[in-house]
Amino acid sequence: MNRTLILGILVFDRIKEASRTQKVLSRFSTIIKTRLGFHELSQAVCSRMGTIILVVEGSEAEINNMLVELQGIGGIEVQKMEFEKLK
Repeated sequence: MNRTLILGILVFDRIKEASRTQKVLSRFSTIIKTRLGFHELSQAVCSRMGTIILVVEGSEAEINNMLVELQGIGGIEVQKMEFEKLK
């Protein structure tokens, strides 16, 4: 049975961790339904910290595999929200 989660990823150093994070997200692109990424940007500063919000939908195994790989990246933090449909 598929489930749907919203994942929040805080990337502490985009320059250092963006490549590893992108590789994992690309590998699991089939279960990512929505992806939004942003960081502070102005004329004076481009923040090294970034935020990614994902809506993922897939099997328990697919989602868990992606979470394990993301959590193996040292410079990010992953939080999740899960919604259960009311019956």
